[in-house]
Amino acid sequence: MDRWTQAVRQQLGLGRIVPLGGARDGAWIAETAAEAVLRRAAATAPGVRLDTLRITLADPQDTSVAAVPSPPSALPPGPLRVTADFAATASEPLPTTATRLRATLATAATERLGLVIAEVDLRVTALLDENPEPAPVRPPEPTQATPAADGDEARAATAALTVPGVAHLTAALGHPVHLDELPNTDTALPRRHARVELAVADDHRAVEVARAVRAAVSDALPDHPTVAVLVTAVS
Repeated sequence: MDRWTQAVRQQLGLGRIVPLGGARDGAWIAETAAEAVLRRAAATAPGVRLDTLRITLADPQDTSVAAVPSPPSALPPGPLRVTADFAATASEPLPTTATRLRATLATAATERLGLVIAEVDLRVTALLDENPEPAPVRPPEPTQATPAADGDEARAATAALTVPGVAHLTAALGHPVHLDELPNTDTALPRRHARVELAVADDHRAVEVARAVRAAVSDALPDHPTVAVLVTAVS
């Protein structure tokens, strides 16, 4: 029961599972992992204290079908909207501060992670008398996973860990590598699908690491399954 409770808490703690890159990238990232990166970037903006921050689809009608099956409850690929509340000093006009913060968040989301950002909506909620002290940002810490000792899961895990930028495998959804057989259709034979869950090193762009992991895992298994990657932390 304790193990089951911990697993549920970890899954809820991921926040939304948002698309990373486009429909063909087959990658997703936990909202909490992306949020930590954006908060670290916002901490460099002078005279600003970032409060609440959320990442959602910019338009639920403007989505695409992912090239591979998505993780459980994941949002479909599509442009994203970042919404945030912030407090700021009056050292410069608030529109100027908001413009700089908007650019900072959009740049971090795009260049550090690979999120497709359509909009960054900001709301000023308070005026500060002095520059705030940078708030410590605690990235999510999903359980580090121990790969299986042998078999295809072990081969997939080993392949993923050899990719530069993979910090370690995680198991917020139960297993670091989840293998499943996709149902056959009228035009295709059954095919396996792998979902790989991992943490990305902070000095690598998340979407590029995910692409490399997909290729490495597919090549490592004899039937070359489709592969989806879920990034649960950037550390």
